[in-house]
Amino acid sequence: MSRAAFTFVSAALACTALSACSPNADSTASGHNGSETITVFAAASLTEPFAQIAENFEDENPALAVTMSFAGSADLATQIVEGAPADVFASANEAQMQSVVDAGLTAAPPVIFATNEPTIVVPADNPAAVSSFADLANPEVATVVCAPQVPCGAAELAVETATGVDVAPVSEESSVTDVLGKVTSGQADAGIVYVTDVARAGAAVIGIPIDGADAAVTSYPIASVTDADPGAQAFVDYVTSPAGQAVLADAGFGTP
Repeated sequence: MSRAAFTFVSAALACTALSACSPNADSTASGHNGSETITVFAAASLTEPFAQIAENFEDENPALAVTMSFAGSADLATQIVEGAPADVFASANEAQMQSVVDAGLTAAPPVIFATNEPTIVVPADNPAAVSSFADLANPEVATVVCAPQVPCGAAELAVETATGVDVAPVSEESSVTDVLGKVTSGQADAGIVYVTDVARAGAAVIGIPIDGADAAVTSYPIASVTDADPGAQAFVDYVTSPAGQAVLADAGFGTP
C-alpha cells in the first residue's frame, strides 16, 4: 500500500474510533457581544491573517461576532460533514472543500480567495545543510511533512511527482503548523510548509525555494455552510473584498 493510501486509511480509522475528530485547540473567539455569532472553520495556515480579518470585520459590523477554529483542512471538512456547527469553511485546497460540496453542505458555490506555494523550511542554523528538494531524499535528513490527505501534504506529493524525488519523512503531521513547530523546535532538520508559514516564522527559520513548486500551487476556497447564520455570507464577502485581500497579501498569500 502506498504511503498516501496508508495514511488516509489510518486517519479515517482514527476519526471513526473517536466518533468525530475535533479541530485543534487553535481556536479564538472575538471579544464582541454581538447579537449574532459567526463560526468560521479555517485552515491552520490562515491563522494570523484570518484573526486580523475577523477583527477588522467586527469593527465594521458591530452587530456581528466571529469565532475562529483553526485546524488541518481535512479535519475541518470531516467535522462539517459530521455535523459540526460551522457557518463558514475556508479550506487550504479545493479537494477538502469539494467533500463538503458533495455532501450538499455549502450554501453557495465556493470562491477562490487566495493561493499559496510549498517551500522547504529549515532551522535558522540549517543543521543538515539542506539546499534543495533532492536533499530531502537523504534518509539522514530528518524531514517532516503533512499527511497526504492534508492540503500541504497533497502539495508535497505533487512536488515529488513533478521532480521525481521520493522523500522519506520521519513523521506526517495533521496540519502545516505542526510541521513548522517541529522544525522551529529542532525536532526536524527540514519540513515542507507554505511560503506564508516561513514568512510568519521570521528569523527562527530559513525558507529554501523548491524548483518545481509551481506545479503544486494551492488554491484556497471559501464558502458559507448550509443553514448558516445570515452574517456568514457577509464574512465570505469581506474575505474576498479589497480589505480582506490586502490582509492576505500582507501575509504573503497570492491572489486568486
